Amino acid sequence: MDLSGKVALVTGSSRGIGRATALRLAAAGAAVALNATKDASETQTAIESAGGACSVHVADVADPEEATAMVQAVIERHGGLDFLINNAGVTRDTLALRMSDDDWRRVIDVNLTGTFNCTRAALKHMVRRRAGRIVNIGSVVGYRGNPGQANYTASKSGLIGMTRSIALEVGSRGVTANVITPGYIETDMTLEVAETSLNAVREMIPAGRLGTPEDVAEAVLFLCSDESAYITGQTLPVDGGLALV
Repeated sequence: MDLSGKVALVTGSSRGIGRATALRLAAAGAAVALNATKDASETQTAIESAGGACSVHVADVADPEEATAMVQAVIERHGGLDFLINNAGVTRDTLALRMSDDDWRRVIDVNLTGTFNCTRAALKHMVRRRAGRIVNIGSVVGYRGNPGQANYTASKSGLIGMTRSIALEVGSRGVTANVITPGYIETDMTLEVAETSLNAVREMIPAGRLGTPEDVAEAVLFLCSDESAYITGQTLPVDGGLALV
């Protein structure tokens, strides 16, 4: 899957799934624009050390002006934008009875509205070129639900519906939009959970293990490749079969 000459913007690419995705797309030949709210220098160093091309764009995707300015800066810096990977996300977990307005609002603003802000800005460019790929990173909880994550679950469920609508709107213009729904992935956030809890999670997963950020990155690569040109509006689980349980 050769992405030479292509440009990808990966939001939330300082660590975890975003970092692995940025590295994988760069390894496939794409120039990668990295996004973080503070710093993505470790990802940048890893890409450039391997001979890849990248740039760093600090922005809060929840702010529509910052998101729009970032997309425009990427286009000006790299000469275009072929792939938008909406990965930026936050959690503020607590039971619904205890959830504050701020806890609800911030998760929705980043995970759902932030994805919309970046997508709207990117589509203006992609529709004119009649080519582009939108890949949104959802979660298995978007259709399973999860106690203590009413805000996060709502944001990830919303991504599925929004992606389907966008796919219908721009499919005739050569632009695809799809969602990847990871299950339990080995990230810094997951590894903070007690080992006893992780063992219980592993027993739930038909594959018998947690996923890795690289597992998700490979799925992103596929949805950016020519091989997936006829796939749009779809939800692709990368969860070891957890959605079947």
